[in-house]
Amino acid sequence: MPDFDNLFLAFGLTLLAGLSTGIGSVIAFVARRTNTGFLSLALGFSAGVMLYVSFVEILPKALEPLAESLGAAAGSWATAAAFFGGIGLIALIDKLVPCQDNPHEVRLVEELHLAMGNKPLAGPGAGVSGEQADKARLERMGIFTALAIAIHNFPEGLATFTMALADPSTGVAVAIAIAIHNIPEGIAVAVPIYYATGDRGKALKFSFLSGLAEPAGAVVGYLLLRPFLGPELLGVVFAGVAGIMVFISLDELLPAAERYGEHHLCMYGLVGGMAVMAVSLLLLQ
Repeated sequence: MPDFDNLFLAFGLTLLAGLSTGIGSVIAFVARRTNTGFLSLALGFSAGVMLYVSFVEILPKALEPLAESLGAAAGSWATAAAFFGGIGLIALIDKLVPCQDNPHEVRLVEELHLAMGNKPLAGPGAGVSGEQADKARLERMGIFTALAIAIHNFPEGLATFTMALADPSTGVAVAIAIAIHNIPEGIAVAVPIYYATGDRGKALKFSFLSGLAEPAGAVVGYLLLRPFLGPELLGVVFAGVAGIMVFISLDELLPAAERYGEHHLCMYGLVGGMAVMAVSLLLLQ
């Protein structure tokens, strides 16, 4: 059972992980160019942490109470069903977000500085109306990207919060992994909104707001599940969280790292994340 004395710690970690979207927008304004190598390494590292902890730590914790309550065979089936149920939930959310508003589209800091240079958006020979139409389209894209990220962050917040509540040390690792993966998402929100409006405050606001869905997911999930959170339901939640994290790693983190164009750095980060997580878990035994 989780230790509810860790409630504020779990919420704090979830809040910090969510607000890292704002870090991405700040980086976009401060940096002169995108450090694609660092982002590939960091996203790969984040995926490694999440994959390793899902299979080695979270799924065994999910199986234990379910096997004790239902028996070994039925508990294993229930764990597998909850795991793939978590994958199905986050995949459904991903499917409902329109492709053109994909929150994982890579945005480069260089695009922001192009906007700051007041270069025309509609191309040579385009009239004012064409430029305004392009700006409106880009602003709409940035806002929808923020909304899409918020929708994705909702179950991620529940995952971070649940793990931190049950095991603070594992929760810290998960929160760091989620935070790393939120940084490029902050860039993805800030770049088109600033490009379209020239309003730095507006770009920062939408970037931070998209991240606040993460602690919101934690609070809503906790309030809904708290009255029923016995060992069996906790096992189901853990297995579902593992599925969510595996899907995020394979569908979001690793493809994004690849799109930044540093394949080997992505893989080095992946293995490094697994190794760091493995050593951390061994030291905590």
